[in-house]
Amino acid sequence: MLEINNVTKIYGEGTARVVALDRVSLKVEDGDFIAIMGPSGSGKSTFLNIIGGLDRLTSGEVMLDGHRIDNLGENELVDIRRGKIAYVFQQYHLLPSLTAMENVLLPLIFCGNGADEQKVKTILARVGLGKRAEHKPSQLSGGEQQRVAIARALVSGPSLILADEPTGNMDQKTGNEILELFKELNKEGRSILMVTHSADIAKQAKHIITLQDGQIISKAALQLVR
Repeated sequence: MLEINNVTKIYGEGTARVVALDRVSLKVEDGDFIAIMGPSGSGKSTFLNIIGGLDRLTSGEVMLDGHRIDNLGENELVDIRRGKIAYVFQQYHLLPSLTAMENVLLPLIFCGNGADEQKVKTILARVGLGKRAEHKPSQLSGGEQQRVAIARALVSGPSLILADEPTGNMDQKTGNEILELFKELNKEGRSILMVTHSADIAKQAKHIITLQDGQIISKAALQLVR
């Protein structure tokens, strides 16, 4: 479903020049669950941002479902992100003045699909927050806020989820609960690319790729009992 071909990303010029990604290539099949590892500064977040259209590459191409997307205009990229790609960040990016229900409704409203509250209630129940829909972020734990963020990502029905350290702010128990939710979503057919610093979390994916100095230095397929 996704092909990244010889992608390079360079920031700055001259002595300030930084090669964040150096001719990176990767194929992601339907239903893949790939963990992306590597030290800080290896290019992991840049890699996700380029796939999702939040950052522009310097050279190379990104293909989604057979169509090149890295050269699209901003409005076209927004449409892609709304319908096919969803982000889950380490920081939850919830609006503090809105309830869980209202935060999850936002993508539908921005897409012009209307405030389908029943759909949102179903998704919140799906992530274990059916009884917390009217709570604001300050009334929710970190794990619950991340579940709201996941529900918000799911509401537009994406086929690809990009997750940047989604368990990074959590204790081990809560992080494992969020990881189990990602595994369930993957079993339902969604492809997931997840950045993580944790080897234990990465081992729950189907594949692990390791980035270093902007290059993929290893790829490993995992044989898992699910």
